[in-house]
Amino acid sequence: MGELTKTLELKLVDPNLHKRQKLRETRDAYQRALQAAFDTGCDTQSATNDVVVEYDLSGYAKNALKKYVPQLCGNSYDANEIHDDHPVRFTNEGLQLDHQPQNAIEWYAKVPHHEDYHLWIPARANPDQRDWLEALNADDAEMGESRLFERDGTWYLHITATRDVEDESEASADKRTPVGVDIGEASLVTVCHRDGSGSPVRPRLWADDGKAVRRLRKTYFTATRRLQKRGSERIAESYGDALWDQIDDVFHRVTSEVVDYAESVDNPVLVLEDLRYIRENMDYGEYMNRRLHGWGFAKLHAQIRYKATEKGIPVETVNPRNTSKACHACGEHGYRPRQATFRCSNDGCWVGEYQADVNGAINIADRYRSGESHRQSDWASRQKAGDDDSATDGASLTGPQDSQADAENQQTTLGTYAS
Repeated sequence: MGELTKTLELKLVDPNLHKRQKLRETRDAYQRALQAAFDTGCDTQSATNDVVVEYDLSGYAKNALKKYVPQLCGNSYDANEIHDDHPVRFTNEGLQLDHQPQNAIEWYAKVPHHEDYHLWIPARANPDQRDWLEALNADDAEMGESRLFERDGTWYLHITATRDVEDESEASADKRTPVGVDIGEASLVTVCHRDGSGSPVRPRLWADDGKAVRRLRKTYFTATRRLQKRGSERIAESYGDALWDQIDDVFHRVTSEVVDYAESVDNPVLVLEDLRYIRENMDYGEYMNRRLHGWGFAKLHAQIRYKATEKGIPVETVNPRNTSKACHACGEHGYRPRQATFRCSNDGCWVGEYQADVNGAINIADRYRSGESHRQSDWASRQKAGDDDSATDGASLTGPQDSQADAENQQTTLGTYAS
């Protein structure tokens, strides 16, 4: 036996106007709290708590922020990395599920709004994940962190679940094809994987998008500096927002294409660099470190993660140490005579010169293959070990109802969803 962790998806079914408003209020309050804690530089759970305690959120969301914000602040990301499509995170007991198999829509999700207010909303599950949901309902699987987000006007929940599996199932998961994802300076993103013979195949680079983002960022800093010198602070802010929107558009398109690439690979797993180690690996001097931090590592990672999850593609992380310095063929360290070129220092190696970002992407994939990844099951166990200061009602759920909801704002009956 072994443990396997999977992300389950629930689509919230047609919440009425009142419930949509409450979901938006939760999302907006969470994002304001996230931004405030990040701007304050909270690098401990205690410091984060001092900031987020003032916001109208459930303890489940506040505790998730207490774990998440120090990870970001510990890596010294630029404030622009915190964007407005971050999902709302809840700790392991924040979300509750109820199964009503007699109804056309079988599942109902209890979504925390704030300390004493929650919403029961019908939810449609991915049919391929039915056994996992039933395992959660029967306490045969353990719930980890859950995330709430809106996409194209529809609300979704992603739930991390961990359960015991037979060894062969776990082995099957380990036979996945790792797709290395390198986020860099020459190319915005580079992906590559190896075929059955071990040869690197189908590398793809988003180099032109990297140039476009560099150009937009240079325009942003140059123009806003000039406008600020002229005292046009409001114009500078508006102009900067427009440019960052263009960068976000590039990020969204590229990350979608990265996930599409992975989807075309047989039994894929996307492998990213662990953000906690990015800072220590950036030893290129103050100027280059500042440029690299401005690339939006956290933003690109977050978008790849949730888009991959929507497609059912697992995501793993590895320590990126030396992935840009080592030769993917022989393992010897090399150097970059140019930003986009890697040169192996081993005279006996066939590589000679190689595209630097592709070399990095292959090394990232290989690090997963060698078993050095930070497995999601390990992450889930760390989440479960955390404290949670919100109580659960513990009652049997025979007819889910919103707490403290006004009668005129409630949906009529659960039977409505069976029609």
